[in-house]
Amino acid sequence: MTSVPSAYLPLHKYLDGRYAETVVLGLTQIEDLMGTGLPAEARTDAAWWGNDGSDASATPQARSWTRAGRTATPNLGAQNVMFHRGI
Repeated sequence: MTSVPSAYLPLHKYLDGRYAETVVLGLTQIEDLMGTGLPAEARTDAAWWGNDGSDASATPQARSWTRAGRTATPNLGAQNVMFHRGI
């Protein structure tokens, strides 16, 4: 199993520790959790928030939510992401 990269570990820990079925976070809230800015693609390209791929082939950012048992659904117009439990 591939580990969560350190840059995304705070997001993983936050999502993993939530009991709610759905957690909605604004992009600035995610940046605050991570202590750094998201790449520009995270604000403009919904594919950046993709959930596809096995654990080994998942993008580094996707491992932060998939390893917490969640899928990401971005609403880039509203600048937020819904993380839903259950992959």
